[in-house]
Amino acid sequence: MTTDTAAPETAEGIDLLAISQRALEDLKAVDLVVLDVRELSSVMDWLVVASGTSSRHVKSLADNVMMEAKEQGARPLGVEGQRVGEWVLVDFGDVVVHVMQPAARSFYDLERLWSVQAAQPESS
Repeated sequence: MTTDTAAPETAEGIDLLAISQRALEDLKAVDLVVLDVRELSSVMDWLVVASGTSSRHVKSLADNVMMEAKEQGARPLGVEGQRVGEWVLVDFGDVVVHVMQPAARSFYDLERLWSVQAAQPESS
């Protein structure tokens, strides 16, 4: 698991990053990774990526993240992929959670995509 400095909080003071991590760990998410993308994105600060062992596990992990957040008074801005369960995205704004089956995670390789620093222009 990779984390950096200050944790995000909503206006109500809810630490959505910690809630998401705990909810994923509680249901045994595989290879949980947290990426600080504040320097790379203006639409989110933290990207959470985890794997589930089956479509049912992926759905359960995402449901647990939403349930734990709801208990603290937070609701996602959007949720995608719940019906199929290959890749579920839970968007809390500053924190975006991706729960994927291993094949989809390997194919899309979000960790590498979001870890790449912007290419520097060549000087002539």
